[in-house]
Amino acid sequence: MKLHGYFRSSAAYRVRIALNLKGLGAEHLPHHLRKGEQCTPSYLAINPQGLVPALENGGAVLTQSVAIIEWLDEIHPNPPLLPKDSLRRAKVRAFALAIACDTHPVQNLKVLARLRELGLAEEKVQDWAAWVNREGLSACETLIKDEPGPFCFGDAPTLADLCLVPQLANARRFGVDVSAYPRLLAAEAAAKALAAFANAAPEKQPDAE
Repeated sequence: MKLHGYFRSSAAYRVRIALNLKGLGAEHLPHHLRKGEQCTPSYLAINPQGLVPALENGGAVLTQSVAIIEWLDEIHPNPPLLPKDSLRRAKVRAFALAIACDTHPVQNLKVLARLRELGLAEEKVQDWAAWVNREGLSACETLIKDEPGPFCFGDAPTLADLCLVPQLANARRFGVDVSAYPRLLAAEAAAKALAAFANAAPEKQPDAE
């Protein structure tokens, strides 16, 4: 397998964690997002959205981190990243998608670049990203406030934790006071104690700047 990513991409970070948890190796192919390498014709032929990650497996190409993670979970079911119970599974997906669909995309590099193009001052751009993170994380804190720990949904990491840990890293980069989310921080601490999460961190990647 080949994973196209970027060390600071939270979506690629999610997939790195999943690969590590499953004990799967992949060739990591970095694309520097700030230099626009994701928009080259050669990469657009792989992922026409011009986003990372993309996972190549033989002749197949998969895009979108959540879809990639669920595929990995289906073909390598141990350890499972989604609960067996259908209601619990839906709750884990809802939490994960609150981050992957409603929080992360509206504060990512592409959106922030567009805000700058529209003439928004840099201070306002950074304020926007911080606000988006606070809104999303506040909702996620409430979603799992009554869930057993130490992870988001119980005693093992799930898709929810794979989305949470990279998003908290994003929030800190934008100056968000994450101490307002004690339940999320407890889940993050449990996750980051595992080698699969620690080794997937941006600063551990070969292309880290």
